[in-house]
Amino acid sequence: MQINEQARNELLSEVNGLTAEHLNQKPSKNEWSIKEILQHLYLMEGAITESIQKQLASPEINVVKEKPIELTVNRDTKVDAPSFAVPSEDYATLDELKEKLAYTHGNLEKLVENEDKMAMKNKAFPHPVFGDMSLDQWIPFIAYHEMRHTNQIKEVKKKLGV
Repeated sequence: MQINEQARNELLSEVNGLTAEHLNQKPSKNEWSIKEILQHLYLMEGAITESIQKQLASPEINVVKEKPIELTVNRDTKVDAPSFAVPSEDYATLDELKEKLAYTHGNLEKLVENEDKMAMKNKAFPHPVFGDMSLDQWIPFIAYHEMRHTNQIKEVKKKLGV
């Protein structure tokens, strides 16, 4: 979870102090606002945590090779968000978004604290790019995914002149 904490701190330092206007403003019609990026992040973190919990409850064993999840940070490779993690265009404040991010992060922390290390290595579920990933790789994947989108937030801020 150390990399997850680092990624979260970097994310929050990038968005702290943003006005609601900048937070909800899209750089262009086809690009996400910072609000949408943050919403995508808590939707993904929550869904991955739930998927890990479901796999831990399953008797199925699926041992897989480690994947190069650090490549997730590379923004040159585009990946469409899964339907459950596509953000809405609804207005939101930074406080609301931070609260939801804290909630999903807290659930992930509880899961990791109580994890069965062998089960985390011996169970997996698929990622759309990497294929089947072990549950223990999904935890740092969340951090790399967050780093990717922190870079996206930096790009959006630059386009908005913030």
